[in-house]
Amino acid sequence: MIMSRRAFLASSSSLAILAINSHAKPDWEPSPRYPDPRIRVIDPSFSKYRLNLAKVERIATGLRWSEGPVWFGDGRYLLWSDIPNNRIMKWEEETGAVSVFRKPSNNSNGNTRDRQGRLLTCEHETRRVTRTDYDGSITVIADQFEGKPLNSPNDVVCKTDDSIWFTDPPFGILGFYEGQIAKPHLPTNVYRWDPSTKKINVVAADVDRPNGLAFSPDESKLYVVEAGVSPRAIRVYDVSKDGTQLSNSRTLITAEQDGTPDGLRVDVDGNLWVGWGMGKEGLDGVSIFNPEGKLIGRIDLPERCANLCFGGRHRNRLFMCGSTSMFSLFVNTQGVAGG
Repeated sequence: MIMSRRAFLASSSSLAILAINSHAKPDWEPSPRYPDPRIRVIDPSFSKYRLNLAKVERIATGLRWSEGPVWFGDGRYLLWSDIPNNRIMKWEEETGAVSVFRKPSNNSNGNTRDRQGRLLTCEHETRRVTRTDYDGSITVIADQFEGKPLNSPNDVVCKTDDSIWFTDPPFGILGFYEGQIAKPHLPTNVYRWDPSTKKINVVAADVDRPNGLAFSPDESKLYVVEAGVSPRAIRVYDVSKDGTQLSNSRTLITAEQDGTPDGLRVDVDGNLWVGWGMGKEGLDGVSIFNPEGKLIGRIDLPERCANLCFGGRHRNRLFMCGSTSMFSLFVNTQGVAGG
């Protein structure tokens, strides 16, 4: 039988959706046990954060490299980047449906929401940070500093004063897989966008390839993953009282055993939930540290976790970007609002 072009395209589209939504991938089986053995208590202080009747779920797969999840509670959906496939994906909480939210996405990476609920996105290919309004219009927040193009903005957070903070390593201009090859013209800085002047300034110039970032619950500290050192580290800065500057740079966590921290978010108790791993058994997943930098818990995943966010009705559902899949887990805490 000869299939028409329309039928072929419809069939191909259906297969693609099935691949994205498939929960029957041979290398993944949800645990049949409660509590889920993938959720490990390293220190007794983590016990209260583990729900004994919750388990790790895989809600989407068939991706190439997942990054930058962000929760939209008003629409009950999750968005995240699939960088090499040049698209932003969408998962709907009510139905479990997975679809393409935006393609092309300019090889988007990190996403978050501003304090008005609009989508903020770091784009590798265009080397910029953008804001998407509710009508779909896109505004460029930053694409250069002192007349020179940014490297490839990676991750972004928004403070309660409406300022936007983002990291700018070179990962998106090192090859064609996650962006476009280009020459860097700026150091790998951390920037702050001022909502009054609409300009950016450097707040941290001492980080070698800054990656994920997050504020403490009271916004008095900023955590930044340093990806250009070996082993990788998580640095912490004090935020000035007026919220515009950083000081007292120090290393809070040094990754050991070839561990690779990437993105992170913070819960209401100040614990750091960090995407972790490098394809080595026992390292892929999420590492949880208390505010003093002590490892207290682990969530083991079959894939390296690049980034994560809290969402759900009560901000108690952790969404974790595996390399090719999206995982979720209900936990007994809440993510800081806005993260």
